[in-house]
Amino acid sequence: MSVDPLAARFAQEIAAAADLAALDAVRVAALGKSGEVTQLLKSLGTMDAETRTAEAPRIHGLREAVSEAIAAKKAALENAELERRLATERLDLSLPSIEAPRGSIHPVSQVMDELAEIFADLGFSVAEGPEIEDDWHNFTALNIPETHPARAMQDTFYMDERGADGAPKVLRTHTSPVQIRTMQSSPPPIRVIAPGRVYRSDSDATHTPMFHQIEGLVIDRKITLGHLKWTLETFLKAFFERDDVVLRMRPSYFPFTEPSAEVDVGWSMEKGRRVVGGNEGWMEVLGSGMVHPKVIANCGLDPDEWQGFAFGTGVDRLAMLKYGMDDLRAFFDGDLRWMKHYGFRFLDVPTLSGGVGA
Repeated sequence: MSVDPLAARFAQEIAAAADLAALDAVRVAALGKSGEVTQLLKSLGTMDAETRTAEAPRIHGLREAVSEAIAAKKAALENAELERRLATERLDLSLPSIEAPRGSIHPVSQVMDELAEIFADLGFSVAEGPEIEDDWHNFTALNIPETHPARAMQDTFYMDERGADGAPKVLRTHTSPVQIRTMQSSPPPIRVIAPGRVYRSDSDATHTPMFHQIEGLVIDRKITLGHLKWTLETFLKAFFERDDVVLRMRPSYFPFTEPSAEVDVGWSMEKGRRVVGGNEGWMEVLGSGMVHPKVIANCGLDPDEWQGFAFGTGVDRLAMLKYGMDDLRAFFDGDLRWMKHYGFRFLDVPTLSGGVGA
């Protein structure tokens, strides 16, 4: 098998290849496992030394020439195909682009942001604390000693780990321990909100073992119930974005406030749904009261000099009321269909940047 005729024939076949498929057929015929150039390379092992010395450079040169010619032809064919597509295809820039999948903001996160924005306008800062609490911060400092009947009001998750006082640590049942830690670490006047996760052993359509709560605390001189009512009324009007929000404060009992009050808001029916605003009925939204003098004293402050009020409500419940959700358990099921329906796109979330007076 002579080198020169093969070189001429493959050069002619490569030049005549009309497309990439035809060019690949030439490559296989020349350089494949059974290709003619490959067979020539294998024949070098059967030649004597003198013949091999003469033929090896020519055969290797043939392989390189064929490889280079195929590569050049392939590039030419690909460029020709690109030019053809550029000449014939058109991109309509007026058509809308395909929307890429994007995440969404969970309703709880959205409401947390709304609440922080409202209370920031009212001069409150955000305080945080641990979710695993000791008995003193979660109960005793809040005027709930070990024998207090109020402990039966909260279904607590107790842990094997124990605190310095020997009592078992707990998953916090409210964010009130954050108020205790704030009063211990920051001198008054104090205006803070304490949002976060809390835990109670309860589960139904309106209760879950883990839920979100936000509490507020004000400690200053000459604080009265009037300050509390104004703060709650301003907050609820801003959050529900309605001026017809009406409050009713009912006497109640909480061990850490005295006097204590449950706060109801008026509701009305709109488009078959109960919404906050109006006066067709009442619904409870939060608990509140004046901070108990014993709680103030437990934090090292003089209750004769400093007074304050506190309030607390469920963030998940506020989200349900504002955005028309009917089952608290769905907040934590991880169902993407629910998130697509109730979630907030990060570019389209409602804001309250106009402030509480807007």
